[in-house]
Amino acid sequence: MNAPSRICLALAAFGTALSPVALSAQAAQPEPSAQNNQGPQTAQNPLGIPTDVAMFGKTDPNVRTATAVVNGYVITGTDIDQRVALVTAASDAPVPEAEMQRLRMQVLRNLIDETLQIQEAASQEIVPTPAEINQTYARVASQNFGQDMAAMSAYLTSIGSSEAALKRQIEGELAWQRLLRRDIAPFINVSEEEVTELANRLEAARGTDEYRVAEIYLSTTPETEAAVRENAARIIEQLRQGGSFAAYARQFSEASTAAVGGDLDFVRLAQLPSELSTAVSQMQPGQLVGPIAIPGGLSIVYLLDKRQILTADPRDALLSLKQISITFAPDVNEATAAARVEEFTGAINSMRGCGDAERVAATIGASVVTNDQIRARSLPETLQQPLLALQVGQTTPPFGSVADGVRVLMLCGRDDPEATTGVDVEQIMDRLAEERIGKRAQRYLRDLRNDAYIVYN
Repeated sequence: MNAPSRICLALAAFGTALSPVALSAQAAQPEPSAQNNQGPQTAQNPLGIPTDVAMFGKTDPNVRTATAVVNGYVITGTDIDQRVALVTAASDAPVPEAEMQRLRMQVLRNLIDETLQIQEAASQEIVPTPAEINQTYARVASQNFGQDMAAMSAYLTSIGSSEAALKRQIEGELAWQRLLRRDIAPFINVSEEEVTELANRLEAARGTDEYRVAEIYLSTTPETEAAVRENAARIIEQLRQGGSFAAYARQFSEASTAAVGGDLDFVRLAQLPSELSTAVSQMQPGQLVGPIAIPGGLSIVYLLDKRQILTADPRDALLSLKQISITFAPDVNEATAAARVEEFTGAINSMRGCGDAERVAATIGASVVTNDQIRARSLPETLQQPLLALQVGQTTPPFGSVADGVRVLMLCGRDDPEATTGVDVEQIMDRLAEERIGKRAQRYLRDLRNDAYIVYN
């Protein structure tokens, strides 16, 4: 509930607590102490609220039925349950009951924002079609379930979510991005002088480090900072227990990057707030840091990658790989598993290059998956250097476990990145424009919240 709503509730409670006689008497002779208690109107306290506010009645916004009607659209408890399931499924650790209640309230806020975005887009005649939503859904399925949409739908049901819940989220993202592209992006101007200035700075920084950063941004005010910091600490705890940073960013972050899992792409330290640049400069890929106080809020930062500006990186090589793998029965014993791995290793060593992989794999019941468009840097860090050291036709050592299966990667082709000769002007222009679109989008959503008619049940 926003601050104006809390104030209205407090005034309503005050009015019902006093009789008409008492009210008229109070109006005639106001208490001097009440006048003295009036807080000054400052930047930190723009409403001049007294410092020692007394609440009438018990009000705990975290203990209530978490449903709402947003401009006539009903958000049900089932909607919240299914969206919460998407978040909690990304964590390897169970969510404590106290944290679950806070998570539900955050998800409700996200659903309200999503509803406002969809409604605003619809009012501008921007409505994603079912075919477009299904196409995006199929792409998500291909990334996670090998294009098997039925398998993904079954998985969503198994975790307590649904196909409809994910498609609603997809609809919101498609609608909002299209609205921004039509109504905001055309009015964003990036001058040639700005691009030239940034290009010159990049050229001067050639060979220095840039960082691929992901963020979760939580806005604060002086009154809410303690509560938001506590919430940030709980998010960090869940992430360190195995939660997906991208999933948490999509649900909790208030930055425009939430739609892409918090990913800022590659940035230089100078492009970050000084508080973040100091932290990021000391981080290693895979490290999580936060919460970090920045103007207007707190940030949780995850370093995805690191590279040198305008310098060819071997990890940008485009690889053609065959993944050869075996699986084990759930009740397999240690001796049988060890013998199976030994047979697998022997078969791999007998392969005569990539053209022989399918034949040999068939003899031992192994499966082969081919991917000829994968960047080395997109693979787990522990595999990057071993793969880059291979010649075509060679394989990594076997890796995995009995539970997850054992596999090897065979290198079947490699296209090394070309040496960078100059600055990509179009990329610079796009980045500056995206930053400005993101700021406008935040203001746009804030205005939609202010104008919304929301009833909580």
